[in-house]
Amino acid sequence: MGVLVENKLWRNKLFVFRDRFDAGITLASFLLKHNVDYDLVIAIPAGGVPVGIEIARLKRCKLYLAITRKILYPWTTEAGFGAVSWMGEVEVNRGITEVTMISDADIDRSIKRAFRSIEKRMELFKEYLPPKDLGNQKVVIVDDGLATGYTMLVTVRSIKKLNPGKIIVAVPTSSESAINMIIDEVDYIYVINLRTGLFYAVADAYKYWRDLSEEEVLEMVRKYYEWLKSGSPRYVRQ
Repeated sequence: MGVLVENKLWRNKLFVFRDRFDAGITLASFLLKHNVDYDLVIAIPAGGVPVGIEIARLKRCKLYLAITRKILYPWTTEAGFGAVSWMGEVEVNRGITEVTMISDADIDRSIKRAFRSIEKRMELFKEYLPPKDLGNQKVVIVDDGLATGYTMLVTVRSIKKLNPGKIIVAVPTSSESAINMIIDEVDYIYVINLRTGLFYAVADAYKYWRDLSEEEVLEMVRKYYEWLKSGSPRYVRQ
């Protein structure tokens, strides 16, 4: 079973971060405080990338992208009932699908749509996909927050196939149910703003929240690698 490390002073608080970069800086400081050792960072686009950049910047290490997608209901572009990954992992929340009475045929179609989206994203971010063998390195997986936890779950299970030495999940905010879902799958989870209760939204941890485009994410990662190669001590955010 993994170990949960949280900032209990911020438990159940709202709007604790200015934006995702602020959340990343705060989370990086939290990892530094706890002497967390890691070799590389894997961020989940789109929202996890600005957070992951700050974690990677702390150790000037490589940053890779985990290409995942929520499995969406046919009648919405937001609400999902599971997730898929670039490594072929599929996780479906069967409890929710039974309650919503979505048909098996609609579930299959939604999964196929998610994988088609994965293929497009993999082409866009192909330069930054994780290597097929991580060589026993210690990995930090980062997102901007965990709501249901399914996206992180498929990411963790995908990374396990790549020979990591240790898997650490680090997120600025998370629901308690998401933590419970993935805690047995990882070595450590670090979270600043853990929230309990029935209702949870990642956006409620942020004062400034907006969706990021894929082009913005790509530019952020390119800019990070330019800084990494330059050897400059000063990093200018986008």
